[in-house]
Amino acid sequence: MGLRENDLNHLVHDVLEVDSYASKMGDDKNIVTISFSVKDNQPAKDLVNFIEKGYGFVLDADMTPGEQSDGTYKVFVELERNRDVHGQIMEIVDGVGKLSGRDNFRFRYYKDFRSKDVTEENLQEVVPIDPEDYGIVANESNINNFKNFFNKSYVETIDLLDDILTIKKRYADPLMFEFVDFGDILDINNKVDGKFNLMESYPEILFLTKYIGDYNISKYGDNLVFENGNKAVVLKRI
Repeated sequence: MGLRENDLNHLVHDVLEVDSYASKMGDDKNIVTISFSVKDNQPAKDLVNFIEKGYGFVLDADMTPGEQSDGTYKVFVELERNRDVHGQIMEIVDGVGKLSGRDNFRFRYYKDFRSKDVTEENLQEVVPIDPEDYGIVANESNINNFKNFFNKSYVETIDLLDDILTIKKRYADPLMFEFVDFGDILDINNKVDGKFNLMESYPEILFLTKYIGDYNISKYGDNLVFENGNKAVVLKRI
């Protein structure tokens, strides 16, 4: 029996990813990949089956063979990169929304720190439909890529699920942060909230430097500011 409305209630996370993973079907410039994070193995299998049977324009749907480091199973969907792809993503998200009881999906493009509401306008703004434009957009997005931001770190895995960033170092407990903001250092420093107190924050900053790596870290109230080059990310420790 097929899935019905709300059968996957609260089992699908509300932030999906677009073009964050390599295509199995062909060159990334020709294929758009979207991925959903699902909370258990069987619901992920059910979602793959639903997408494969429900949308004739889908080239392939698959899932990770095991649980990911963020505790989810990823469901991957591949679509041809063409002028119809934004509407096709909206159609799939609408169907998944009915199954999961969600009507407020957001998407993160190419592992960007920030996520946006899934609307056709927002998809048109960032998801290229021309294969020749894909490389340009992907290169620009690399600047805002959370994996690239922590490229100087000592850690083993970095995952951003919804707005929770989890950093895991081998033989150590993971660190979890709430994502607050990302941007140019000057802009971030001008608007970050909280009082700066070097003496009170020094032990935590020292610990984070040893755990994560050689980053300039400041703390303003509960906000931790990590700098890399001319960019900064604001996180709150959980």
